[in-house]
Amino acid sequence: MTKHVPLSVLDLVGISKGQTVKEAIDTSMEHAQLIDELGFKRLWYAEHHNAISLAAVATPLLIGRAASLTKNIRVGSGGIMLPNHAHFRVAEEFGTLAQMYPNRIDLGLGRAPGTDGMTAQLITRTSGDAQEFANNIYDMIGWFSEDGVSSRIPNVTTGVATNTNVPIWVLGSSMNGAHIAGQLGLPYSIATHFMPDDYEEKLAFYRSSFDPSGPTAALDAPYSMAAINVVVAPTDEEAERIFTSTEKMFINLYAGERNYIEPPVEPSELPNRHLAEGALKVKAVGSPETVRKQLEAFVEKSKVDELMIVTYAYHPEDRKRSMELLADLWF
Repeated sequence: MTKHVPLSVLDLVGISKGQTVKEAIDTSMEHAQLIDELGFKRLWYAEHHNAISLAAVATPLLIGRAASLTKNIRVGSGGIMLPNHAHFRVAEEFGTLAQMYPNRIDLGLGRAPGTDGMTAQLITRTSGDAQEFANNIYDMIGWFSEDGVSSRIPNVTTGVATNTNVPIWVLGSSMNGAHIAGQLGLPYSIATHFMPDDYEEKLAFYRSSFDPSGPTAALDAPYSMAAINVVVAPTDEEAERIFTSTEKMFINLYAGERNYIEPPVEPSELPNRHLAEGALKVKAVGSPETVRKQLEAFVEKSKVDELMIVTYAYHPEDRKRSMELLADLWF
């Protein structure tokens, strides 16, 4: 039998049609408590902007709130889009979180702005150049270290981040991200839940380029995690119906339409369903037995060390039940 790797959860704090932002955030926090009790390994919040269907924008605030309501699960960013932020401030924020919740905070970093081009002009500080990204990570590792100093900037320390050793992950969906993670000797999380093309090649490139001997290396061997869309329901038919809300999100995105998460429909009644197929082909949707087989097949094919589950649902109860069924079939 395929090894059952750890499961983690990515939450973008989806907002269903008719739901307020506060209700979506409250639901997300209830969800955090549930998956903590169910035994998931991590809960990450992503950073997105100018998307009315998602409330995950102030990532450190969501992390702090979720960490305060849970006991065991690691909580972190999936990710902080570093071009939008001063990396010194990110180190201060996550150092503070690590002081409040020791050994439970993760810092996943990405190079994309997490939004459209016009919004990016309002929030981006840097170009996201690969070398600058790597240099910023180098500094942050120094600020999280025992002496709290980066050798590139010897007279500056964050103070609060010193000796917190917050684990840094490199996020990505390209060969560039895989190469950066490998060269820095850091864990790599790949965004296969919406950019699945050539993921096996990217993971292989990460593993082949992994260098455990450099000053930034945090691992002795490569460690990868891949995101996958998951909906579990009592039957395949019901799960496929619930998943149409996710498909509709992507259809709207490609059509340039801004909308909230919409109610599910029968798959045969969803117009232009084919438009979402390419982006969402890394998925496990169905009954518990169907999903177990699909997850095992993906782990065997990708050889990842951990899976990050992404589940959207118009009805919060459908998402809750999906997580409960998933825990039952996997743990």
